[in-house]
Amino acid sequence: MDRPNKKYVVRLDVEECEGLRRLVSKGKASALKLTRAHILLQADVSKAGPGWTDERIAEGLGVAVRTVEHVRRRFVEEGLERALERKKQLRASVERKLDGRKEARLIAVCCSKPPDGQKRWTLRLLADRLVELRVVDSISYETVRCTLKKTS
Repeated sequence: MDRPNKKYVVRLDVEECEGLRRLVSKGKASALKLTRAHILLQADVSKAGPGWTDERIAEGLGVAVRTVEHVRRRFVEEGLERALERKKQLRASVERKLDGRKEARLIAVCCSKPPDGQKRWTLRLLADRLVELRVVDSISYETVRCTLKKTS
């Protein structure tokens, strides 16, 4: 048994260890969660765990050594649940086209009279009108649809 000489040492108590073993044996969680559970079980340096090195765990599970290091660090700093789950993004990857004020303008346009020759507003007409009114530089009718679906 090779004990790691690391800053973030995984020491699972009995309940945590049993919970992880149940999770792994059922196999009903996401692959990411199961891999992280395996990492924690193999990195455990308590009496119940083998206390493998990061390199050995990474090789055995087919993941990068940095992945093992990150899971151990998150376990020590944030706890078991946070180590198993995917980290939430602090901000969206893509900025929203329509914030609250722009959504209100979209709804106001929807409630107004449709253009001449039209019985009602279509999604494409609404998108074109938002660009025409300079609410946004460009917008797809799908974004308009999703926004209206959310606000109805």
